[in-house]
Amino acid sequence: YFPNGQKDHIRLQYKLDFYDAFLEQIEENRRNGNNIIVCGDVNTAHKSIDLARPRQNENVSGFLPIERKWIDKLVSKGYVDTFREFTQDPEQYTWWSYRTAARERNIGWRIDYFFANMEFRSYLKNALILDDVLGSDHCPIALEIA
Repeated sequence: YFPNGQKDHIRLQYKLDFYDAFLEQIEENRRNGNNIIVCGDVNTAHKSIDLARPRQNENVSGFLPIERKWIDKLVSKGYVDTFREFTQDPEQYTWWSYRTAARERNIGWRIDYFFANMEFRSYLKNALILDDVLGSDHCPIALEIA
């Protein structure tokens, strides 16, 4: 679980610092010859396709340009968004606000990910969002590997 930037600058800076420290740690592990699979709630929707209302959320933590830039940085370092390796379909979300009954209307965000290092790409078989599984404001995601 990655930090949430919430609504104040201090929390956002904490989140960005965490992102940078996390990337440094996984890159060290990768340099040591390990494959890396990052799994979890990153608390940022990467692209406009990854949330229902991108225009309305441009200034909301979780879709701020500075947060999305970190995911760009992760990808530029050779990590793949495994879900987008298999589909570019829109309206694929992993989190919906309880406050607005957003799940029933599929007004969501895709903020839960599996990222894998490029060297591991050939082992990826499928990535899934299990949005029919209820019980939380998030749904499970799955990664099939060989």
